[in-house]
Amino acid sequence: MSGPTNGMDENPLDLLPEVFLAASAVLGLLLGAWLPRRRQWLVGVLGVAACTAGIAAAAAAAGDGPMTAFDGAFAVDTVTSTSRVVILAGTVIVLVLGFAPFRGDARESEFHVLVQLAALGALMLAGAQDLLLLAAAYLLASVPSYTLAGFRKDAPGTEAALKYFVTGALLGVVMLAGITVLYAAGRASAYPALAGELPRAPAALVTAGTVGLLAGLLFKTGAVPGHFWVPDAVEGSSPPAAALLTTLPKVGALAALHRLAAVPLTGTQVPWDALVAVLAAASMTLGNLAAFFQTDVKRLLAYSTVSQVGYLLLPVAVATRADEAQRALLFYLAGYAVTNLGAFAVVCALPHARTLADYHGLLRAHPGLALSLAVCLLGLLGTPPTAVFLGKLEVFTAAVDGGYLWLAVLAAANTVASLFYYLRWIRPAFAAAGGPGTPQPLVRPAALTAYATAAASVALGVTAGPVLGLLGGPLAR
Repeated sequence: MSGPTNGMDENPLDLLPEVFLAASAVLGLLLGAWLPRRRQWLVGVLGVAACTAGIAAAAAAAGDGPMTAFDGAFAVDTVTSTSRVVILAGTVIVLVLGFAPFRGDARESEFHVLVQLAALGALMLAGAQDLLLLAAAYLLASVPSYTLAGFRKDAPGTEAALKYFVTGALLGVVMLAGITVLYAAGRASAYPALAGELPRAPAALVTAGTVGLLAGLLFKTGAVPGHFWVPDAVEGSSPPAAALLTTLPKVGALAALHRLAAVPLTGTQVPWDALVAVLAAASMTLGNLAAFFQTDVKRLLAYSTVSQVGYLLLPVAVATRADEAQRALLFYLAGYAVTNLGAFAVVCALPHARTLADYHGLLRAHPGLALSLAVCLLGLLGTPPTAVFLGKLEVFTAAVDGGYLWLAVLAAANTVASLFYYLRWIRPAFAAAGGPGTPQPLVRPAALTAYATAAASVALGVTAGPVLGLLGGPLAR
């Protein structure tokens, strides 16, 4: 996979992982129209195969060095390649988690297709190097997600989809307005051209456009102030859909934020780094405070993901001020994705356990699942040797090196505080059996996924040294 770095480089092979996923989604939609209901699961298998092929293609492209495709609109570099692997691997996990709950459903194939389309939007967000492509990727990542939130068509799901859609539509319009303003200020939509024009444009115009653009991407990440949809959408949607909503769009949007900070906004008079630092502090603090006394497990994980994005915004704030910011962000994204999906896999494995009390006696009933839950929750906290521990260590170091010591101290304090609500879930799970909420039988595919993701979180943490060495390549220009 190769292509020139400028000119009309319209080679679809440069977007091979995205092509695999798009083709699988379209073919799956066609297959779902004539496959019998008992065979609809084949659409999910096709999606898993497409994601696996996409991971292989992304790994192959990673060795070719940074380049651009389609007249520079899409970048293929370390950020894109890492995001591809993380998003596609996460998509495989979500598809597997959806097999059991939607098996035999009249719309089973639609679920698998929507998951793939939402993942495709996240992939495009990660590689977009043009404001117009970024807007299209935002819509592609959003519309299938709205449908997934209300896929069950019950009252909670309808409320989840409505709140998610209204918030997304509002902030999407604000984002489009910001893109229009930046286009007017920079007289271009491509990031390299904007990098040369925006420093000379009126500061007020650039600031207004940047704030509007951030509004949409902060919505996709679930960060303050675009976080209001997160708890209700996660609580009301099915567990596999909730796993997707809190993971895959976040990876694409944070990669997009990093690229914006490192390319078009470099050299402008906009204090974007200070703005992102304040939003990071607000997200990690408010997310933790709201999670403290939650009893619904999905709602607790929803507020946990709001706090997690606060930590993930740290390297974005110092994208041009700390050399290790990029590798810190990418490693943390990978560690967060596998660990968060592991926690949701436990939730999927026990579909009737909705509150913390329902997990009472889990260790005695299902010891492997209890250990997986403990690994994932302590991993989200940042306990060694899990991947998030090394990820947090890297982002704290990047924040200090970038001149934001106060933000690193606040992040460390929030990490300690988050121990409270993670232990509130672990404690009943490891309590003696016979309590009020002894867990129901397992959904075995989800349980196996929980075991695998918990092991992957630890394995990624143990192999952090070699992995980090692969994540520091230059961005495509």
